Amino acid sequence: MTITNERDLKGMQCAGRVVADTLQALKAAVEPGVTPAQLDVLAGEVFGRHGATSAPRQVYGAPVNVFVSVNDAIVHGLPTQRPLQPGDVVKLDVTPFVDGYVADAAITVVVPPASPLALRLIECAEAAFKAAMQVARAGRPVNVIGRAVEAEVTRRGFSLLRELQGHSVGRTIHEAPDVPNFYHPANRALLREGMVIAVEPMVSSGKARRTRTRSDGWTISTRDGGLAAHYEHTVMITRGQPLILTA
Repeated sequence: MTITNERDLKGMQCAGRVVADTLQALKAAVEPGVTPAQLDVLAGEVFGRHGATSAPRQVYGAPVNVFVSVNDAIVHGLPTQRPLQPGDVVKLDVTPFVDGYVADAAITVVVPPASPLALRLIECAEAAFKAAMQVARAGRPVNVIGRAVEAEVTRRGFSLLRELQGHSVGRTIHEAPDVPNFYHPANRALLREGMVIAVEPMVSSGKARRTRTRSDGWTISTRDGGLAAHYEHTVMITRGQPLILTA
């Protein structure tokens, strides 16, 4: 969506606060022995306090409040009853509907103790997002984001999962335009002032850039078993630094 009035701005900021509160609660709950299914219940409780509902459940019929993806699972992980183990790399992806608005963000956390590889992978995803924020400005092409993300991930020696990308968001989960995480010269769409997009680098410690969907029909994993990290925020494009709505 493109924000053109105060009502839409306040609506997106409200949805962003729900995302931030939910991620904070989930991050604090990640520890050995906790199951992804328990994290999903916790997310539902936070949503309930805010009058929010799960956008993936409402739009796509996903059987979850939030997606929880572990280790080589990248996105859309269905919360399981498997207890988290020390060293597990956990992606928390939160996308609520709040009074007609949708915001979307994800973080990656590690169940202590974290391996050096996992820490570097998470740092890479976050650094790639920050690189994108330095170039995402109204009037520039969307593909400047992918160029910045790709350059940062390559510089750090990790692999981009090129099949997965960011997107516009606001009234539903996925809106046009798409926001690839690599430089796509044919993508001539322009960033406009007030445009709301989800920027979400997804990186792997493996070499394969392609993914696979597990037998549950939802969970998307790395093809070669490499660890994955995901970092995402919903941002509003301006003529200067983007406004991060889910921080």
